[in-house]
Amino acid sequence: MADPIPEKSYFRIGEVSKLLGVAPYVIRYWESEFKSIRPIRAKSDQRLYRRKDVEELITIKALLYNEKFTINGARKRLAEYKCKDEPIAPNHDERQRLAAIKKGLLGIKDGLRKMDRAG
Repeated sequence: MADPIPEKSYFRIGEVSKLLGVAPYVIRYWESEFKSIRPIRAKSDQRLYRRKDVEELITIKALLYNEKFTINGARKRLAEYKCKDEPIAPNHDERQRLAAIKKGLLGIKDGLRKMDRAG
């Protein structure tokens, strides 16, 4: 997701749907499965999601769609994040940096194996 979350306090379900790139019914389903997502209701009875809810929904989408977790697995992973008091999920830049570090470490490992075989 390249678009940052706009600086707003509350978001309607249509806005959240566009931010996440999923249909509103998917968001309502996730809301029923993940009890930590609790939008408030406007006088018109429309759901209003807080920024915290949107951030958690982004994490849920990443766990389900990118990392291929089941609903139960995603629920457990979210609980782990909260218990460890970690950021819920690394952002795109952090993921790229971690991938580069992993690539570098694997290169070092391969170099050491070659040196060991030669020596």
